[in-house]
Amino acid sequence: MATQQPPQEKFLHQKTLSKKRKFVNDGVFFSELNEFLTRVLGEDGYAGAEVRVTPIRTEIIVRATRTREVLGEKGRRIRELTSLVQKRFGFRENQVELFAEQIRNRGCCAMAQSESLRYKLLGGLPVRRACYGILNFVMKNGATGCEVVVSGKLRAQRAKVMKFRDGYLISTGDPKNYYIQESVRHVLMRQGVLGVKVKIMLGYDPTGERGIDRLMPDQIKVHEPKEGNVNLNVVNQQQALEQDLAQGQQMEEQQNMGAGAVQEVSQDQQAYQGGGQEADW
Repeated sequence: MATQQPPQEKFLHQKTLSKKRKFVNDGVFFSELNEFLTRVLGEDGYAGAEVRVTPIRTEIIVRATRTREVLGEKGRRIRELTSLVQKRFGFRENQVELFAEQIRNRGCCAMAQSESLRYKLLGGLPVRRACYGILNFVMKNGATGCEVVVSGKLRAQRAKVMKFRDGYLISTGDPKNYYIQESVRHVLMRQGVLGVKVKIMLGYDPTGERGIDRLMPDQIKVHEPKEGNVNLNVVNQQQALEQDLAQGQQMEEQQNMGAGAVQEVSQDQQAYQGGGQEADW
């Protein structure tokens, strides 16, 4: 009796696959993988994953705040996760491999902070105190702005929403795609489910380690001219402008002199005509 292959294998290893099906399959694969890693590595500060497909194998880079716990003792846990991913998605032997990478700035990672807030609320910490703790920690680590939203049955039976904001946050436009990090988590409390949303606006960092290396579109920077490095085009333009001004002044003077001479001639003609009229009269 032939063994039945997993449902994903026929899509992953099929050569003639339309582009639409390929993008849909890739999206479903990443979504399921992200959900699995979020549930398994939530306590270890899971902060996202990146999938790199090479001709030899598929590499999955897991970002977390505690990479030692993700790797496990002598790499045991990361091998277990690799085996689970391989069997679930129908990869061949040694065709998929997982790596652990530590995030550079834990304070500016929305996923890490939402997980931290989730475990604070599960531990019984008051909502206001937990949210302000997250807010202050994020702002101290170089973020431009931060917003924490908690909704659900917080104290009484009536559900409500609490928002905490600090700093500068943008909501629309192209910079939102690379300046804003957003993460949502669900907290299973005794009274019901709480929704937690953490939104962080990163700062500008030319190195890209603790922020974004792209400037905002409305950022204007005026450079001071360097000494000894004068632009010849600017000098030529200034000289041409001075020559035009001098020529314009000369033309005005000539016009004024011509107008004065014409006026004198007209006065002489009037005097001559007047004298002749007097003599005739």
